[in-house]
Order: sequence, then C-alpha cells, then structure tokens
Amino acid sequence: MDLSITVNGIKFPNPFLLGSGPPGTNARVLAKSYDAGWGGAVAKTVSLESSKVVNVVPRYGKLRSRENNEVIGFENIELISDRPIEVWLEEFRQVKKDYPNNILIASIMEEYSKERWQELTRLVQDTGVDAFELNFSCPHGMTERKMGSEMGEHPDLCQEVTSWVTEVAKIPVWAKMTPNITNIKEPSLAAVRGGAAGISAINTILSVIGVNLDTLRPMPTVEGHTVPGGYSAQAVKPIALRMVSQLGLGLPKGTTVSGIGGIENSHDAIEFMLLGASTVQICTGVMLQGVKMVDELQEGLAKFMTDKGFNSVGEIVGKSLPYFSTHMELVKMMKEAKRHKAGEAARDNEWAQKDITEKTAELTSD
Repeated sequence: MDLSITVNGIKFPNPFLLGSGPPGTNARVLAKSYDAGWGGAVAKTVSLESSKVVNVVPRYGKLRSRENNEVIGFENIELISDRPIEVWLEEFRQVKKDYPNNILIASIMEEYSKERWQELTRLVQDTGVDAFELNFSCPHGMTERKMGSEMGEHPDLCQEVTSWVTEVAKIPVWAKMTPNITNIKEPSLAAVRGGAAGISAINTILSVIGVNLDTLRPMPTVEGHTVPGGYSAQAVKPIALRMVSQLGLGLPKGTTVSGIGGIENSHDAIEFMLLGASTVQICTGVMLQGVKMVDELQEGLAKFMTDKGFNSVGEIVGKSLPYFSTHMELVKMMKEAKRHKAGEAARDNEWAQKDITEKTAELTSD
C-alpha cells in the first residue's frame, strides 16, 4: 500500500519521522533509520558554536509504572548537538547524496541575532537538506542564552526570528513549539505570520522526574544536583494530542502540523493524524524500542487504511477534528438525545451510597 504523503511540496515515503534528538545524532544513525524504512528524519539541533554546548552525565531519568515497571515517562536534560557545525555540514551533504529519496530536515537554533540565524540558515541550506525545523522549544540548558523555549514562549520573538530565516530560506520552514505555555496557538500563529509553512508540536514538558528517598537528591542527579528537564514518553501523549488538535483547528488553512509526543506505536501515530498531523515524529520511542519500530508503524497504518477504506494517508489527516465542540453544545446534544439525566453526576446520594471507584467507573468513557 502507498503510505506516501506530500507535505509543503515535499513527498515523504511515509509519514513517520525520527524526531530531533539522540536518534538523529550523526550521519550513521540517520542512515540506519533510512535503511530501516523511516520516511524522514529531523536531525539533532545544530548551532554555530558547538563549543558552548556541554552535556552532563547522567542526563536521563525514567518514570516507571507501579504495576509492571514499564517506562511510562522519560526525562532528559540533554542539550542540542555538541558536534562542530563543519562536521554536520559535511554529513548533511553525504546523507542527501546517499539517500536522495529520504527526507532530511535540519533542526537549527541560535541566539537572538539576525546575523547568526541567517548565517546558520545559509550554511545548512547549501548542503541540500529538504526543510528546516526551528527549535523554539528546548525547555532547558540553552535558555540562559535566550534560546529554545525562551524564544518559543514569546510570540513576538517567534514571528521575528521565523521571518529572519524565511527571508533567506528557499526550502520549507517548520517551527517547533513549546508546550510550556498557556496557549500554544499564539506563538504558533506568530511563527506562521513570520513565514513558517508548518508547525511541529510538541517538544518536551518541563519536569522533575522524581526524588531519590535515600539520598534526598532530585533526579537525574549530577554531582548531587539537577535541573528541571524535558518530560516525554507515553505519559505526555494526552497533552500533545490536545495541543495538536488546537493547532489543527486554529491554524490558517494550508499550514501543516507535524505531531510529536508519546508516540510508541501505530495506534498512537494514527490518533495524531486524525487530529490534524500530516507527519508524526518519534524520538523517545525510538530510544526505548530502536529504529525497527517503524515496521509496526507502517503495518499498523496500512491495516487501518484498509479496514477503514482510506485510499491515501492524506485522507486521514484531521478526520476527527469536526467532533470537537464546547461543553455547552455537549449538554445541548445530550438533552436532545434525551440522555441528560446520565450527565447529572453531582447527586450527593449517588456518591454517598456507592463506592467512589464504582461511581467513577459509571462516568468513564472506555
């Protein structure tokens, strides 16, 4: 089955992309992902001065299920790439030479300087990459230099910096947005006003994964100390779905969305697509499962399309968005269906007479 989709004029062999991070940390791992069958990859974020980027060890933390020890949440305090830009430029060229039909998106991030952003854009663009993703969303580490989420939290900066890039870019530009904000639509719309063709959402959620009760130290612990980091994995999916749906409903027609956040299988990926994502990106899932997880992604999407009668991937995108409404409208529809008594959940006697878990189950949608 044909799983290709054209987004902003770029034909992706399938909608599954490596998300920017460790899975795209150099040319060798990018090549492995293409060999495995991924439709594209967003390389790890690059900047002009790698010498300013110093990672720490350890830099990951896991939140496990109380029942079966499964990893349900993941935190990182990893920074953008610490490899010299000259190395990256050569590797971008080599990857595009070796894999001309696979899509390579360069994630770029710089300080608040038009000159630096445009210099980085020109250098990377000349390597033949297919698109840019502007990192307005890294939640930790580089904010001291007014980078990452320090820009993404301010719509005026999103618009200004995006316009700097699009002024010199000859390829599509996506802006990757932070979830650490009240309304993700505002900076996203600002980036679109600046010329962004698409929005990537979401990046990780600022978090503290836990505290070691023996040492009393928050984790991950580096020389006895830590900083809040980015939360990912399956636990963030509901938040990511909400924000992607907001973008799907609120962005101008023609603006595309690349969905990110807690995607670990084809079911997850299809949910994002139904809520407006044309492509989906996976980073933590690949770190925990490996690049071969793309096999299930493709098989699951193909089966879903066959079962539901979709002829193309594009037909799935946004299919569930019309089913969002307001609470007032939900009440109206329920009354019209003569089911309004089912919604009267605040009856004191019902909560008092029944076990709270039983009453909760009655009011829960499976």
